Amino acid sequence: RKAVLLLGLCDAGKTLLFARLLSGRYRDTQTSITDSSATYRLNRDKSTNVTLIDLPGHESLRLQFLERFKAAARAIVFVVDSVAFQREVKDVAEFLYQVLVDGTVLRNAPALLIACNKQDVTMAKSAKLIQQQLEKELNTLRVTRSAAPTTLDTSGGPAQLGKKGKDFDFSQLPMKVEFVECSARGSKGEEGEADLEGLERWLAKVA
Repeated sequence: RKAVLLLGLCDAGKTLLFARLLSGRYRDTQTSITDSSATYRLNRDKSTNVTLIDLPGHESLRLQFLERFKAAARAIVFVVDSVAFQREVKDVAEFLYQVLVDGTVLRNAPALLIACNKQDVTMAKSAKLIQQQLEKELNTLRVTRSAAPTTLDTSGGPAQLGKKGKDFDFSQLPMKVEFVECSARGSKGEEGEADLEGLERWLAKVA
C-alpha cells in the first residue's frame, strides 16, 4: 500500500496542494473530474516515495473514486477548507463519515491527516476548532445513522463509528488521526511560498 489519497469536498484546495507538493509552484486549478496521481519523493531520501492520488471532490464522483483506490491507501489526507468550514461542516462530516465507516478503510486503518487548508485567509478556522466541530457533527451523524432502519441483511450494515455509549472523538478510531494547519496558496497569494511544513513532515512520517 503505497498510495496517499487526497480527499475532500470540491474547492477545498486538494489539487493545488497536490501541485504544490509535487512542484512547489502555484498553478491555477479547476474542479477535478478524474483522479491525478504522481510519485512524491521525500526530499531527504530519494529512495522513499509514495504515490499521491488527488481524487475529485465532487459529490457525484467522490465515493466511486474512493471505492477504486481505498485498498491501495497507505494514508489519507482529508483536506478541509478552513474558511468555508462553518458553512460546509455538515457536508465535510458526511463525507468523512462515509470514509471512516468503510470496511476496507477500517480494516487497513491507514493513517489519517485532516489538513485544514487556506490558513492564509484571516477568516480561517483553527485546526482545534475544526476538530471539535467535526467530532460533534460525526457524533450526531452516528446517532442518526444507527437509528435508521437497517436492512434485513445485518452483516452488510455499515460499521459503528467510535465507541458505543460514548461521545465520538477521533482517538476512538483504529487509525491514527492528526490535524495540521496548512495553506496551499501561502500568505502572499500566488507569489508566496505555500505553508505545507506540517503536511510534509507528516508525509515523511507515514511514507
